[in-house]
Amino acid sequence: MGKYLKVLGISFQQEFAYKLNFIMWRVRNVMQVLVFFFLWSSVFQNPDANYFGYNKEKIIAYAFLLIFVRAITMSSRSVDVAGIISNGELSNLLLKPINFFKYWITRDISSKFLNIIFSFVEITFLFLILKPEIFIQTNFINIMLFVASLLIASLIFFSIAMLTSFVPFWIPEISWGAQFLVIVIFVEFLSGAFFPLDVFPTLVQNILKFTPFPYLVFVPIQTYLGSQNIHLNLLSLGIGAMWAVILLFITKMVWQKGLKVYEAVGR
Repeated sequence: MGKYLKVLGISFQQEFAYKLNFIMWRVRNVMQVLVFFFLWSSVFQNPDANYFGYNKEKIIAYAFLLIFVRAITMSSRSVDVAGIISNGELSNLLLKPINFFKYWITRDISSKFLNIIFSFVEITFLFLILKPEIFIQTNFINIMLFVASLLIASLIFFSIAMLTSFVPFWIPEISWGAQFLVIVIFVEFLSGAFFPLDVFPTLVQNILKFTPFPYLVFVPIQTYLGSQNIHLNLLSLGIGAMWAVILLFITKMVWQKGLKVYEAVGR
């Protein structure tokens, strides 16, 4: 346990080693929320309007929740795995007396902790500047389900990040390409990080419910907003948990297969 606490401390310090990358990640999140905020504010100029099941207070809450939810679910150091596989640095890590997955989960926790701190700063700053009318959830059950959904979402994203990072086991030249295609374009678009998935036709929404993507951003925010009754929230939580287990199993299986073909290219 002590060695992982040391990894946690070192990882937290390393977050400040690449200050520009971290700043650009935070700026990107804030700009994305600002675009979301002003777009939907123009749509909801009439305070009594209701579109896609949202009123103005809830759609603004969705915008602010994007900062917090993304800080937890989509902040991850495990995306670095692709680079260490493609350049052969994985060999050094394999020689150390630590569990590979526990190591990267620990690093992820460090990244999430720092991002959560900054997300609160950004939310406070935007709230003071924009002074929006925002929905605040007071139902304790919904809040607890929201917290549980964030944990599940973090595990799902961890698995997706790992799976895309394992591509260099077979194609070393593609270290970041797979991640960009899957995470930046595909996952974020279908997770609700750009817009609420309610805007899709009902058929598309129903199909997406059987994929892991909505459980990264959209479902946690819906749970917080209380858009569904307790039974549907529990069902969503169960499906999300099922995907987390399935993806973690697949991740471990692909990892074992990847090690068999690993050639330490670059070392």
